[in-house]
Amino acid sequence: MMAQCKEKLNIAMFGQKRIPSREGGVEIVVEELCSRMVAQGHNVTCYNRGGHHVSGSEYDSKRLKEYKGIRLKTVPTIEKKKILYIVEAMGGGVFTYIVDLANELVNKYDMYIAYAVRKQTPKNYKDYFDKRIHLIEVKNFGRAINPTKDIAAFFEVKKIAAEVKPDVIHLHSSKAGAIGRVAFDGKIPMFYTPHGYSFLMENCNPTKRRVFKLIESVCAKRNCTTISCSVGEHQETLKLTKNAAYVNNGINMKELQEIVNQTEKVAHPFTVFTLGRICYQKNPTLFNTIAELLPDVRFVWIGDGELREELKSKNIEISGWVDRTTAIKYAVNADVFLLSSRWEGLPISLLESMYMRKVCVVSNVIGNRDVIHNGENGFVCSNTEEFVKAIKEAQNGADGFTERAYQDVLNMYNTKAMAKQYSEKYDKSINTRGTA
Repeated sequence: MMAQCKEKLNIAMFGQKRIPSREGGVEIVVEELCSRMVAQGHNVTCYNRGGHHVSGSEYDSKRLKEYKGIRLKTVPTIEKKKILYIVEAMGGGVFTYIVDLANELVNKYDMYIAYAVRKQTPKNYKDYFDKRIHLIEVKNFGRAINPTKDIAAFFEVKKIAAEVKPDVIHLHSSKAGAIGRVAFDGKIPMFYTPHGYSFLMENCNPTKRRVFKLIESVCAKRNCTTISCSVGEHQETLKLTKNAAYVNNGINMKELQEIVNQTEKVAHPFTVFTLGRICYQKNPTLFNTIAELLPDVRFVWIGDGELREELKSKNIEISGWVDRTTAIKYAVNADVFLLSSRWEGLPISLLESMYMRKVCVVSNVIGNRDVIHNGENGFVCSNTEEFVKAIKEAQNGADGFTERAYQDVLNMYNTKAMAKQYSEKYDKSINTRGTA
């Protein structure tokens, strides 16, 4: 209970975002304190910040002059530039990429992420993001082509952009890239990162791949810069448009190291592991064949998926879907990272394995061979025999390979370096727009 004050006071409140509001604990306290002081006969003025209200743009224009007897004054506010990410493929490596990049950039920008949930999306995915990041779920995003839902998603992302009023839009994955480039006219600076082109997916029949390439070719004519996540993907982009650049994927080394430090290292048999969805892209059939040819080696697949029945060899262990900490614990207590993929962008799991000083044995595809140089920092393999030979060589020691791979990550494939490059591109586009 507040004590009564005989003298009427003139009180000014600064620092809160605004009242009335439920944007944070500070705002709640200020509102309660001010309303009670007014009730005791004091004159109270709250100086509200201008700018965007986190509850939605409909609240931006509600600049009240008085609330519960409290005088309200709105003052100009210097706001961060707004970046809107639109991402359909919110799972696996793309999820890790979005989390790490957004968490790094939120210190400079006001970050918004319009996303879709997948089976691979962690149940507690919101906990991975900095609390300052605005998460907006797109209900109609779906992985498969569905004209009805895709049209609905088109209008949904347009509405989101109209409410957020971003300074930059960045589209992630093929579905978001197609819908976004059609939905927006390019007056707002726009970027697109494929994270692996759909027309390179070998599980698609030739007709579908031609359709996907046609869609990419048409969308590439829009006013949008395609930023690939590897040199190989960039080379494919240049066949579609000259409005292109690339920024290598990076990993959050600090966060990863913290998990590694907390992980107990235990004695284990020589272990080969991979991580991801058990699907056609990751080539579980080849993984199984390699395991069968090395019966004395332990193989672990960290993940799950529709093709788990392909992993029949008795020396293969399947973890099922596990959280990130558990996945890293598996990796720490293994020796070789095996990536048998039919195609890739630039796998986060590969970069993390390099950082953890695991011998990396990868398929000869874009993304993998952009990072691993055969016989220098790992092994690049084109057939079963080469995979088996590489793993046998790793059993005899490959410390030189692992150290060079580790140094490559430190120098080129880290989150801070990645965020810095994106920030430079965003700022340049904003400044160019401002002077146009």
